[in-house]
Amino acid sequence: MFQSHAKSLALISFIFCGVAANAQIGSNGTFTKGENNPYSKFGLGEMMNGNNTVLRGMGNVTSAYENPYQVNTDNPSSYSFLQRTTFEAGATGSSNTLESSVGTIKTGAGRLSYLNIGIPLSKNAGMSFGFRPYSRSYYNLSDTVLNTSIGKVENQYRGEGYMNYAFIGGAAKYKGLSVGFNAGYMFGNFRNASLLLPLDTATTNIAFASTFNNYTRVGGIYWKGGIMYETKLDSDYTIRIGGTISLKQNLTERLQAYEISTINLGDTLINDTSSYAGEQKGKLAMPLSYSIGVMLAKNDKWNLGIDFTGTQWSGFNSTPDNSFNANVGDMSYRAAVGGEFVPDATNIRKYFARVTYRLGAYYGQDYIQISGNKLPYYGLTGGLSLPFRRSLSRVHAAMDVGRLGLTTNNLIQQTYIRFTLGFSFNDKWFIPRKYD
Repeated sequence: MFQSHAKSLALISFIFCGVAANAQIGSNGTFTKGENNPYSKFGLGEMMNGNNTVLRGMGNVTSAYENPYQVNTDNPSSYSFLQRTTFEAGATGSSNTLESSVGTIKTGAGRLSYLNIGIPLSKNAGMSFGFRPYSRSYYNLSDTVLNTSIGKVENQYRGEGYMNYAFIGGAAKYKGLSVGFNAGYMFGNFRNASLLLPLDTATTNIAFASTFNNYTRVGGIYWKGGIMYETKLDSDYTIRIGGTISLKQNLTERLQAYEISTINLGDTLINDTSSYAGEQKGKLAMPLSYSIGVMLAKNDKWNLGIDFTGTQWSGFNSTPDNSFNANVGDMSYRAAVGGEFVPDATNIRKYFARVTYRLGAYYGQDYIQISGNKLPYYGLTGGLSLPFRRSLSRVHAAMDVGRLGLTTNNLIQQTYIRFTLGFSFNDKWFIPRKYD
């Protein structure tokens, strides 16, 4: 059985890595480097959802959610409730429609969403390790202006980057109180370029084309704590209260900034690195973040919860690269409600009675602010889990349909659809044998 599971896990991991590397498709059907998101030009880019497919389908109400056969890495205190060794993996495909006063653009992408392994250590303790994305950046923008010296010029803005988190965590509980943590390595890099390109034919042969480049590498230890309390209301109903916190933490940041000038002499282009200050080392201060939630459960029938998450971006700061600080607001928040329902988990004759169905909704405010304009977002989620025959393992699917931003004040509104497909395999691996 172990070899069969191992082969399945290797195959699925290979498929997901292929999706992440190759399935980034633009609106014209050609392959692109990513999903064009103008707002990802600022700060750390677009914040990514690293939760598993189960939680995505129910609005990401994670603070008070535990499941003995699923790994909730968003609140590490949930690890103490695990009853089986669990392997999880998921990939997401997304479609994004950008609307502004000048038109509409559609982009799309596919990527690996998470890899988790959860292991019960005892009846009251568990651990997990894995990988989850934190943020991503990809944008390709341009505008045309009139320069008093060289006439009409085109300004092009291009950038890409990512932040990922590889972690290990543990949890222990006493009676109904569980405490846990995640600790790991946060790492990534960002490349941003601004290009000034002369367009007037009368001056282009004597004009400079200048490219300003910033290449940033980030890395450091990052941790998150969680707590959860569970108590029985009666024989059928259970209530859980949970929360998480990540204090302000510093990562190491290295910046290389340089300018390349190109002189157009008509039949010859001369490239020259006109400025390079060398590598600058500093700190990237990550903001304090917290969450709190409540969930009501009825045995193996259903779970219903609410969540609130807040992040104090006023504490975010980059010492070597001031461009990271531009257009980052003071606060972001997210409120969500969601739940799941199983008609009859023990009915072996009716397959769809054992399927888990999920719904959720959320509303929040993004951490990016453009010229003082806040960016609200909201959406609906849905999902389901399909059980394998005679197994605790599942195939999971979730969809998230939402909207970010406004079209007023020359802003861009994004309408997105994200579909996530995931798998979870459960077995008794690594559980110590017991002898009478």
